[in-house]
Amino acid sequence: QVQLVESGGGSVAAGGSLRLSCAASGFAYISNCMGWFRQAPGKEREAVATIYTGYTGGDRTYYADSVKGRFTISQDNAKSTMWLQMNSLKPEDTAMYYCAASRFFRSPTIGLRSPADFGYWGQGTEVTVSS
Repeated sequence: QVQLVESGGGSVAAGGSLRLSCAASGFAYISNCMGWFRQAPGKEREAVATIYTGYTGGDRTYYADSVKGRFTISQDNAKSTMWLQMNSLKPEDTAMYYCAASRFFRSPTIGLRSPADFGYWGQGTEVTVSS
């Protein structure tokens, strides 16, 4: 089966950068779609970025408006590792960050995916941004 393990979280001052990693095992069961989500205390889990792989011309990526231009999602060709490069971090980026993978094919026409579209989840890595 699929196991997802996040790493790379930590504490950073506003304006700083972090790079989150998501190591996937059992990736033969992962379809074309993976994503990053975050959940701040007292708030619902929200989509941060979605990546669709296996397309001519390169992967297709989509971002929440709040992180566009600051965060970059990427994945290796074997789907064994996914990253989230986070630059120009803000205090409002403070949250638990989760990676997720879909077992089923997902169309990139939807763009940014919701949590309901993913069946596999990691345990999360905490990101704290101080002002």
